[in-house]
Amino acid sequence: MEASLFSQYILPVTLALIMITLGLSLNFGDFRTIFATPKALITGLACQMLLLPAIAFTIASLSSLPGPIKVGIVLISICPGGATSNLITYLLKGDVALSISLTSINSILILFTIPAFVLLAGKMFMVQGAVVTMPFGSTIPKIFLMILLPTAIGIIIRNKFPHKAGVVEKYMKYITTILLAVVYLFVIITSNNENDNPMRLYLRIAPLVLLLNVLGMSSGYFLGRWLRFRKPKLVTLSVEVGIQNSALAITIASSPVFLNDTSMAVPAVIYGMFTFFNAVFFGMIVNRWHNIRGNIKYI
Repeated sequence: MEASLFSQYILPVTLALIMITLGLSLNFGDFRTIFATPKALITGLACQMLLLPAIAFTIASLSSLPGPIKVGIVLISICPGGATSNLITYLLKGDVALSISLTSINSILILFTIPAFVLLAGKMFMVQGAVVTMPFGSTIPKIFLMILLPTAIGIIIRNKFPHKAGVVEKYMKYITTILLAVVYLFVIITSNNENDNPMRLYLRIAPLVLLLNVLGMSSGYFLGRWLRFRKPKLVTLSVEVGIQNSALAITIASSPVFLNDTSMAVPAVIYGMFTFFNAVFFGMIVNRWHNIRGNIKYI
């Protein structure tokens, strides 16, 4: 597969379909719940926008990985959870309304947070002479067109044709899963061609992105415990802080419209391979623990 075919067509189409699928899972009524639980909402946003990036910067700073890989680790931390985190929250009997609210707001805030954090990571981790360019003026409209607009289209379809939207969403999930597998495969092949010992690099990256995932879920959970939230909100905070949109991170890293560096996408590929199962396992532990201990005086 040629790089131009991948970057110009497959990558943006995959992301657009993923975001449309996310929109198909939302309706206008979901947004009325955004301010119903402001304490949990603010806590989740603070964890997603500040705490998780801080963890990612710390992990990247302490590692001896190449600069582009470090930028890729930070990039994962600033991409919102998306439909996957909403699905896991539902499966684990979390607060789905809170999950959707966090995803919705975060998807808007990334217009500003992605350029800001990526530029900071570039200045901190790239070697002298290597520049990470992501100017606000040109990046914001690109993110809007590639992320927010497809999501809005999905929401409109869901609200105008609710019955048909459910059927479309079902098939779209299969299509996007296949396309995402193609994206993962391409990034891995490209990385293999660019590295003399790719497996060694992957084995160095894997523990760090696993640590990012586990620390993200743990921070959301324990901060929620400290604030005395009930189990559904604890599950949601754990999932929303721990699960990030790897497809979005891969697109931002690989697309010539943004960073145009597939090596920055490698952490997101490795991250995306195990985070779903980690989150489900973590959520099952939380549910089991609370079933044994019971909810005492939580809000």
